[in-house]
Amino acid sequence: MTSPQRTPDWLLERIALGELPPEELAAARARLEQESDGPARLAALKADSAATLERLPPSQVTHEVEARLRRASVKKEAPARSPWFTSALGLVPVLAALALFVVVQPDSATLEDPGTGPVAGLGTEPTRSKGLTPKLEVHRQQGRGDEVLADGATAAAGDVVQLAYVAAGRTHGVILSVDGRGSVTLHTPEQGVEAAALAPSGTHRLAGAYELDDAPGFERFFFITAEQPFEVEPIVEAARKLAASPDAHTGALSLPEGLTQVSFTLQK
Repeated sequence: MTSPQRTPDWLLERIALGELPPEELAAARARLEQESDGPARLAALKADSAATLERLPPSQVTHEVEARLRRASVKKEAPARSPWFTSALGLVPVLAALALFVVVQPDSATLEDPGTGPVAGLGTEPTRSKGLTPKLEVHRQQGRGDEVLADGATAAAGDVVQLAYVAAGRTHGVILSVDGRGSVTLHTPEQGVEAAALAPSGTHRLAGAYELDDAPGFERFFFITAEQPFEVEPIVEAARKLAASPDAHTGALSLPEGLTQVSFTLQK
């Protein structure tokens, strides 16, 4: 039996910011507290946000918020501005929220504002929120629950693992693995010539589990993604070439342009 699905990163951020209706927020917090690493993940996210605020002067954050609101006002179908957001400009709650969505770019001299032109001297630019980078998770099944493994963790023949992914907005993907024996295993899609359609947000586990064999050295999983359909065969062929090379343990797949890849390695 596996444990309940882990709270996805995007929902963790909304819990940290209190950006849910009261009943949903209470339920989400309760589920998070039942997860073995839930409270620790929430604490780490809040600590990271606080550290970001220390690096980002409040005046810069307020300036960036105002610039974004000006840009939104010139869009024909811009959503209505939240009264809470408007009244709280420049206050600590807004700074804490914005810290999750902006990063300091010391080398940037200006930020282009389509409504008013460049905003001189503003060293910030918008970026995707945390959790919006494609990634793989590997869960090792044991006893009555499972264990979330870290990249580089040690595993053994006979271990049963289940894979999960965060697509971060990408719509199509392939998950496969190579091992120390030079074998290539395709995990998703299970059939067909095109990459699997992905759930674009949240953390999603593959339907089946995977038992590690006695291949020596390592088992390395790859998650290849794109924002449009792509063929599986070139990906499998790239994996075969890498698996047969001396760089199989640490090298990257040679992929067609427009594809992104992340990998996760288990040491054996």
